[in-house]
Amino acid sequence: MGESVAGLSDDAPLRIRRPSPFDFADKVTPAAPHWPPMPPPQPVTVIHLHPAAPPKPAWGQPCNGCGVCCAWQPCPLGVLVSRRRHGACDALRWHGDGPSPHYRCAMVAAPQQVWPWLPRGLRPAVQALARRWIAAGAGCDCDAEASATD
Repeated sequence: MGESVAGLSDDAPLRIRRPSPFDFADKVTPAAPHWPPMPPPQPVTVIHLHPAAPPKPAWGQPCNGCGVCCAWQPCPLGVLVSRRRHGACDALRWHGDGPSPHYRCAMVAAPQQVWPWLPRGLRPAVQALARRWIAAGAGCDCDAEASATD
């Protein structure tokens, strides 16, 4: 067999690799064994909720107080309250008494429980801000996939 383009013989296998957005012109990477590549495994975050908490509703369905969203990551106000960007929000409160136990945001229900120094006149503004940042009344906006473990 004769030589062909770039010095390859006609019977040699030719590997074609599609460029990745992470490729750089000065870096040569080996060909991927499979195309399309498998997506990387998603990280698993374990959150602890009360066993009587209602199951997480589907995205867009009305909130039922399951607590998954606030236990998973805080909203912008929750970042201020908790002083961290990841993990359960410090304003998440369990309301287990009554016919339907559920979680609620203390910054909406009673901000003085979380910030005792908050002046009484600012409480309605903080409550309105909290309702806005948790999208109260807009339905579940948490895209986490929740599953119970033993």
